Amino acid sequence: MTKITENLNTVRQQIQQSAENSNRDAADICLLAVSKTRPADDLRQAYAAGQRDFGENYLQESLDKIEQLQDLDICWHFIGPIQSNKTRPVSESFAWVHSVDRLKIAQRLSSQRPENMPPLNICLQVNISGEESKSGILPRDVVSLAGEILQLPNIRLRGLMAIPSPCDDPQAQRIPFQEMTRLLADIRTANPTAQLDTLSMGMTGDMAAAIGEGSTMVRIGTAIFGARDYSQKA
Repeated sequence: MTKITENLNTVRQQIQQSAENSNRDAADICLLAVSKTRPADDLRQAYAAGQRDFGENYLQESLDKIEQLQDLDICWHFIGPIQSNKTRPVSESFAWVHSVDRLKIAQRLSSQRPENMPPLNICLQVNISGEESKSGILPRDVVSLAGEILQLPNIRLRGLMAIPSPCDDPQAQRIPFQEMTRLLADIRTANPTAQLDTLSMGMTGDMAAAIGEGSTMVRIGTAIFGARDYSQKA
């Protein structure tokens, strides 16, 4: 058994325990393996251990890995910032985009999504902690932007994503996740026919709190692959 396989098993057990603690079904929580800066061989090891969803932050690096791993039925998620001039390869190569925070980006992803592919699943990235250094739409603007994006063809708004400010207090960690859950409920109220089912929130340090507040997708990198070497970033 490889180290990556051992780590995956440990993370899955943690998800199971957190779900049980919250009276939830662990099957309702997707584990997204954040594989940025990791070589393709590491992803192959994780795939062999049953992992199918992988999240990438850096476009050129991810496109290289998608090419190298095209023999595997991986579900690719783009979770990094999106520049307007890079929307076409994102729309053509990924099944999910978690980092939409402007109508212009959503419009470009919609218009550039190939007609022979299923609708592109997207999440709105919310700057839930109001940090100037982070991307994301402010909470007060979420419902309005969601309403506009729901009108676009070729993409499907699935829900919300956030990266709260780091916090070591388990109870304090829950507060921004509670707000995310309320925001998703607000969008549903304003758009009762929309099929919104995703809260992409929770990483290694706050996964339990996120699951406790309704996360349906946790993004875990270091706990699976080990410490990252950013000097190798493409």
